[in-house]
Amino acid sequence: MASTAPPKTPATRWLRWMPGLMMLRSYQLAWLPRDFAAGLVLTTMLVPAGIAYAEASGVPGVYGLYATIIPLLAYALFGPSRIMVLGPDSALAAPILAVVLSVSGGDPARAVATAGLMAIVSGLFCIVLGLLRLGFITELLSKPIRYGYMNGIALTVLVSQLPKMFAISIDKAGPLRDLWLLAQAVANGDTNWYSFAVGAACLVIILGLKRFDRVPGILIAVVLATLAVSVFKLDTHGVKVLGEIPQGLPIFVIPWLSDVDLVEIVLGGCAVAMIAFADTSVLSRTYAARTKTRVDPNQEMVGLGAANLAAGFFQGFPISSSSSRTPVAEAAGARTQMTGVFGAFAVAVLLLVAPNLLRYLPNSALAAVVIAAAVGLFEIKDLRRIYRIQQWEFWLSMLCFAGVAAFGAIPGICLAIAIAIIEFLLDGWRPHFAVLGYVQSLHSYHDLKRYPHASLIRGLVLFRWDAPLFFANADLFQQRLMEAVEASPTRVQRVVVAAEPVTSVDVTSADMLRELGQHLAENQIALHFAEMKDPVRDKLTRFELTQVFSSDCFHPTVENAVDNYLESVGGLK
Repeated sequence: MASTAPPKTPATRWLRWMPGLMMLRSYQLAWLPRDFAAGLVLTTMLVPAGIAYAEASGVPGVYGLYATIIPLLAYALFGPSRIMVLGPDSALAAPILAVVLSVSGGDPARAVATAGLMAIVSGLFCIVLGLLRLGFITELLSKPIRYGYMNGIALTVLVSQLPKMFAISIDKAGPLRDLWLLAQAVANGDTNWYSFAVGAACLVIILGLKRFDRVPGILIAVVLATLAVSVFKLDTHGVKVLGEIPQGLPIFVIPWLSDVDLVEIVLGGCAVAMIAFADTSVLSRTYAARTKTRVDPNQEMVGLGAANLAAGFFQGFPISSSSSRTPVAEAAGARTQMTGVFGAFAVAVLLLVAPNLLRYLPNSALAAVVIAAAVGLFEIKDLRRIYRIQQWEFWLSMLCFAGVAAFGAIPGICLAIAIAIIEFLLDGWRPHFAVLGYVQSLHSYHDLKRYPHASLIRGLVLFRWDAPLFFANADLFQQRLMEAVEASPTRVQRVVVAAEPVTSVDVTSADMLRELGQHLAENQIALHFAEMKDPVRDKLTRFELTQVFSSDCFHPTVENAVDNYLESVGGLK
């Protein structure tokens, strides 16, 4: 039967990288009112959150709005999720701030340029990985390790905002040191209690209303705080406010700095890209499951990269998906990416028409917004489960947490990645192995340690290796196999490796097999394999091992290998 699908033209091939345009081709006018209304509701979250996360990232608040407008438009064009909302995010604040403080030296212009460069690096990193179809890369970090560094980042973000709550200025020296300096300042009476009261009240309102999905707790808290400062003139009592913000839209700028360590910026940009994509991919999959749609992780990485690239060139900083604003859009009835477009236009109108509405917005209220978000980043419940079922992974998580808390976000994330690689190597470096015997009741071959009464076959060793063979475990494989041969109660004539769990071999392990086969042959012991996967056997052929192992050395099943051996020795058991 002939296919009815239209032929793929160059235009359609390019369109698959721009899901937003493909969505517009099937857009229904009935969706427009809901998308428009959801966009307006979303704006009530975009403005205070954008400003708060900008301040938490070390750049002036207005740049949080810049990092909202253009990225939302870029993601609407390149992002695959119809409901995802992108923008400044609390999870990225700590690593951005770490680099900004290190590079800018307190100069706001250099801080903006540094953040912009990080966004460009992050965007390019995501786009390249997406085009190379490496969207799976964030899955290399195990769940406990992700929990560890996210809990560390949550603590770092929370601690970074506490001085703003108390209206205290301290020199940043890492989360633990910052807590000590803050405690000393509070003990010395440096606190502005008006500022603390406003921030604490906002925090109580936000956390108290968080359980009600349709109630904009952040907006209510921020509006009430702004009115309180304006009506009671709390700014004259030392409560710091946002002040006037520039009127107008972000412009295209190529951020650049001279005499800086670009390596630090590049590493920081790649680190925030990994965090952003890890969060975005999880959130994207969650909403894809709810809407019964499929989201391509590689396209998700391209969409996130395009949004960050746009942020970097339009006076923004690195952005990510939002686990707080996306549910708001969904609850408000969003149907497509047009919700983000309408939200972006609403923020732009605010900047053009009424920027002074935010003049009396207190910094402690913005700190409360970020602290509330940081509290939501902590993962404790599932860590209790992990502690109960596998303690060593729990302590890995704690090590990552301690690394971020002690050394800061970027070194801590690098530590988390290093631990993930070590964990992966350890799993393959010292894998489980077994000598097999025949279990009469099960009519099959199983681990002698689990079934000590299993029967051995005279002159035959059945050896199973439960991992890929590679450079790190090749010597151990040879050592364990030879130990099994030496421990045999009868003189060994043949060794059969039950190779079904062996999913790969590399050059080092192939050379080991060559040497092992030759060594065993010199001692009149034949080395055979059972249940080896075809791709692995193809590799052995490519590694020129057919000189050592003929086709007769490979058997489709363990049972077949045993029968072949028994036949060769005349059925002796």
